[in-house]
Amino acid sequence: MAYSGRRLRTDPFTDLLFNVLLAFTLLMFLAIIFMNPIPKTGVINPKAEYIITVSWEDNSPDDIDTYVQSPNGDLVWFRGTEAGFVHLDRDDRGLLNDTILVNGEEIQNPLNQEVVTLRAVIPGEYIVNVHYYATKTKLPIDVNVKVEKVNPQLEVIYYGTVNLVNKGEEKTATRFRISQDGLVTVTGNLYKKLVPDV
Repeated sequence: MAYSGRRLRTDPFTDLLFNVLLAFTLLMFLAIIFMNPIPKTGVINPKAEYIITVSWEDNSPDDIDTYVQSPNGDLVWFRGTEAGFVHLDRDDRGLLNDTILVNGEEIQNPLNQEVVTLRAVIPGEYIVNVHYYATKTKLPIDVNVKVEKVNPQLEVIYYGTVNLVNKGEEKTATRFRISQDGLVTVTGNLYKKLVPDV
């Protein structure tokens, strides 16, 4: 077949339609990518309004317990890990049961930390106590207590250290009040016994 030398006539409308279709396909492809983002592994997003963290020396065999009383009198501790909207998410017993299995090998977790979450904002006073439950070292121990407001942005409400000297000792680390409009005020650390008599 011989080439005639004449140019093929193209319709400008067809070119425009083809380019619009190409652009639409590209936009659809990008939309699908952003609608299904690659999930991040190992990220935990707990539902919490406030987080109370109690920690003490890493690798310590001693057991410190956390007690939190809500405005309506509910008490959260290791024998009652949920009371309404207050939850003890992690009860740490020193080095006891503090091993993690990684690639078939048991590794000692050095972190000593208990975590309590408030999953709703209820007005009133909250009391946070720490208790020297058990000791192998028989030494005084410094316990760090941190209260954080999570929403709408992370804000440290309270941070302090409590020194517990003897097994069985209980101290009030902090008290804080949440008002009806969500304002948080630290009201001190006047002692109130929360550990039940067993």
